[in-house]
Amino acid sequence: MPGILYLVATPIGNLEDITLRALRILKEADLVAAEDTRHSSKLFRHFGIETPLTSFFEHNEAEKGEQLLTALREGRAVALISDAGTPAIADPGFILVRRCREEGIPVIAVPGPSAVITALSSSGLPTDRFAFEGFLPSRPAARRKILNALAGESRTLIFYETPHRLLSALRDMSEIFGEERLVAVARELTKLHEELFLGTAGEALEHFGKDKIRGEIVLLAAPAPPTKPTGSVRDALRKWKRETELPMRDIVKQVAREYGVPGSEVYRESLAIKEDEEKSGNTQGRTSKEENSP
Repeated sequence: MPGILYLVATPIGNLEDITLRALRILKEADLVAAEDTRHSSKLFRHFGIETPLTSFFEHNEAEKGEQLLTALREGRAVALISDAGTPAIADPGFILVRRCREEGIPVIAVPGPSAVITALSSSGLPTDRFAFEGFLPSRPAARRKILNALAGESRTLIFYETPHRLLSALRDMSEIFGEERLVAVARELTKLHEELFLGTAGEALEHFGKDKIRGEIVLLAAPAPPTKPTGSVRDALRKWKRETELPMRDIVKQVAREYGVPGSEVYRESLAIKEDEEKSGNTQGRTSKEENSP
């Protein structure tokens, strides 16, 4: 029987955030693959974990992945961890997980801390729909291209960012999204100097431009404000009716949402359209009869 690959989430700052299950798996595994063995050694010493550690990072992912697969094929239990948070999220691990799935090797997630979810839940920005975009590109042109593509996004946007690039990202965000777009900057989450700033992009640029920026950063941007529809409610009803096969009651609901007006008002407009169509039909009918009469 093959072994099992465990994806074990580790604390993003406060060591007390590790779960009892994570501790058990890390102690019982045959091998732990860590992004940085020096960093993980501190965690292991703190909790008395003596399982062998091996490095698994971006630049040795292909080679080390094959070695881990060999161990898993031999029936050994391997735990994968990152420096902090949930492994394989903007960190090495995706390719290994997919290979395991392809070969029928069990993959079990041991959930726990995640900087993305921690920042989102405490940010004060909408949480019902969100998109995680990973790290923004370091090159200005590439970063601006990404932000331009996301400017109209209707979900909360979440990025990872480095301290030395935060001001550049905020500057581009302020220009492309607008100075009034609400943003949140989460820094040093769960640590002693945790900070979560919420304000406009312009205010964030001013706030973080005062002192040297330190720590791991999650940058969030509120959804783009809805664009105001053009044309009248009656025009929108006719367009929906012409281009879709939805029943009128569903069209009325959709147009009411788009225009931010009461459904009863839109319904009255739909009745007016129906009345116009009936009159038009009757007029055409009478004209046809008149033309055919002797």
